[in-house]
Amino acid sequence: MNFWDVHGLLFIAFMFFFPRLTLLFSSVATGGILWWLGFIFAPRLLVAILATMAYWTTNPILVVCAWIWALSGETAEKTVVKRRGFRRR
Repeated sequence: MNFWDVHGLLFIAFMFFFPRLTLLFSSVATGGILWWLGFIFAPRLLVAILATMAYWTTNPILVVCAWIWALSGETAEKTVVKRRGFRRR
């Protein structure tokens, strides 16, 4: 299955900026405890895993970009949280 036969640029933009909402309201496969854990704790990684399973054979460049975005986004979020920490007023 080719990614571009099913989705378009708008879908990629929404996955990029709003991964949880897009996963929840799109036709992306759901189910299982691991899916829900990924949805709650690391939605970008879930998107990269789903992209790898579905589109690796037809669009490896798109899958590699998804992994780069997932790993850099998760790392950046964790760094920001560590720097700011929990501050009480």
